[in-house]
Amino acid sequence: MTVWLNGRLTVNPAIDPSDRGFTLGDGLFETIRAIGGRPLHLKRHWRRLRAGAAVLEIAMPFSNLALSAAVRQLLAEGPAEASVRLTLTRGPAARGLLPDPHGTPTVLITKAPLSEPLPPAALRVATVTRRNEYSPLARIKTLSYLDALLARQEAGRLGADDAVLLNSQGRVAEASASNLFFLLGDEIVTPPMSEGALPGIRRGLALERLEVTERPLMVEEAMAADDILLTNSLTLRAAASLDGRPLPRQGALLERFVQAAL
Repeated sequence: MTVWLNGRLTVNPAIDPSDRGFTLGDGLFETIRAIGGRPLHLKRHWRRLRAGAAVLEIAMPFSNLALSAAVRQLLAEGPAEASVRLTLTRGPAARGLLPDPHGTPTVLITKAPLSEPLPPAALRVATVTRRNEYSPLARIKTLSYLDALLARQEAGRLGADDAVLLNSQGRVAEASASNLFFLLGDEIVTPPMSEGALPGIRRGLALERLEVTERPLMVEEAMAADDILLTNSLTLRAAASLDGRPLPRQGALLERFVQAAL
């Protein structure tokens, strides 16, 4: 498999075993959708990546122009419909928690065929873990997704497809790897980032193109929703049920988002 690693294409990538992305989860990632060989929303992805790197104080060694060129170079060989992942880590370092201020970050870009659309998801409210809305990490795409993993595993044990994560106050934050939109009557509601929601690319587009209300959402409101939609950079996925309750207007939000070219 051809990848782009630290400035060049290679079929023999080698990551240093002491890389802090591997040893400490010290890094970030972006997942980019490519349609017809064209990567979507690169400017938005790079903006979010650099915002996250600023929080972690990781110096990105490549310009946005260079990163965009690398993505297009990797996509040139196909497939036309692809998922591109850029991983940025702080790079190799000696053991210890504090980073070396003179270290060299690692940048890896990989690709995979875009998955087929998924059927409507059965959702369960996670009880094994919660989002920490007070942490600055809640608003950046770090390499550590273990809370999401625990929530998704719990959902799977209960026969569901995905999990709804609550925050420390018991309000709705997001799904395991997606933002959430709720149809409450005629109102589309999504939790604000202050509730622990990640600033998703499609979430931002929806706020620009549709009438969406950002506000805290209690579990009781979510349970009474007419419809729920899960969004991330790669997919729009309708929900079928929440904690076993079928959604009476399943697919209504998906239709609106598709009409808005999201």
